[in-house]
Order: sequence, then C-alpha cells, then structure tokens
Amino acid sequence: MNSYETIIIFNPELTTEQVGESLEKIKTMISAKGELENVEEWGKRKLAYKIKNKFTEGYYVLVNYKGTNELLADLDHGFKISEDFVRHLTIKKEV
Repeated sequence: MNSYETIIIFNPELTTEQVGESLEKIKTMISAKGELENVEEWGKRKLAYKIKNKFTEGYYVLVNYKGTNELLADLDHGFKISEDFVRHLTIKKEV
C-alpha cells in the first residue's frame, strides 16, 4: 500500500453537520479499503480565486491515509460526482 495525502475543499454552503457526514463517508471508505492515518479539519478559509465562478471560500480538510490505486480511484470518483466537494488534490507521499 502507498501513503497518500488528500486536501479536500468542501462546499461552503454546507452546514457543519453536512460536512461531518460527508467526511464520515470518506473515512469509512478509506478504512474499508486502506488505513486511515490522520484527519485535520482546517475549517472555513478564503480561496485565492473563485472556483466554479461562484465559490470564494471553502471548508478545508486534510486526510492522510494508506491505500491502493483502487481506493484512490473510488475516492476520486466520489469527489467528482458529489456536489459536496468544490475541489480536491491527492499526492503520493514518499516513504
């Protein structure tokens, strides 16, 4: 398994409870197919530029985990089809 770090920007229009529910789904998905290492909630922050021509801020969360390419593909697909996420970026960490 490889180590990954994903930064997620949640839709700022979501309530804290909705962000928590979406984050729990992500944690469950990672735990089912990999190993969750750390989750840091950075909170709502101003964006450097507008995303999707409407969002000027977002709720940031950093997730560190170990997983397979299959897990990475599943997470990426989930981020793309859900309206809860404004943007995400995943990097492979060097071991």
